[in-house]
Amino acid sequence: MRVRLHRFYVDPAKTPLVHDLWVHDMSLVHQWRRVLRYKVGQELVLFDGVAKEVLYKLVSFADDGVQLQYVTDFVRKLPQREVYLFWALLKKDKNDWVIQKGTELGVNHFVPVLSERCEKTGFVLDRAQKIAIEAAEQCGRSNIPTIREPLQLATAIDEFEGKMPLYVCQQSTQATLPVTASKVGLYIGPEGGWSEDELELFARSGSQSIAVADFTLRAETAAVAAITRITA
Repeated sequence: MRVRLHRFYVDPAKTPLVHDLWVHDMSLVHQWRRVLRYKVGQELVLFDGVAKEVLYKLVSFADDGVQLQYVTDFVRKLPQREVYLFWALLKKDKNDWVIQKGTELGVNHFVPVLSERCEKTGFVLDRAQKIAIEAAEQCGRSNIPTIREPLQLATAIDEFEGKMPLYVCQQSTQATLPVTASKVGLYIGPEGGWSEDELELFARSGSQSIAVADFTLRAETAAVAAITRITA
């Protein structure tokens, strides 16, 4: 019985997944040699987040890289629906949690938005992308979700209106979350909720209000609950 294999994301522009290759990404080399203490003959999985996921065997270590031998291609695992998550920015660690869990649950696109009652600082795109990559490595999905810089709420509504069904998660509505569309957008509000002006923006855009739970949820919990329902 094969032990659980570690998966690692590689940038296809820097490390194309050809049959046999040398990996010169020194952060990966350090992780394999010093942290995981891999030995020659052990196997690992590389995926490029776009098209390929490949099983390799370690052949040799050098000061500037690691030599890998091709073993086999793996079938890629991708989310069944294309989900856009628009969420009003939260405190730093809560944003991290939303991205991590959203990636594990199958969100394809993260779009942080700035609302009247949300946190206005603390979001760092590079950090968010690293969290998404680590979550994808851990959970087994073969693609990496996209993450945008924060947009003003009105800008996000204007940009995505008419491109997919858009749903605003609220506790006060009785409407339930539909699961039939292959491409959807979910709006998750801040801790203080959407303002009346923001709700008017949603209404004018044709976005629908939906409920994800019978009880009042924290914003990060509401995000996970909504994603779980739409990707189940």
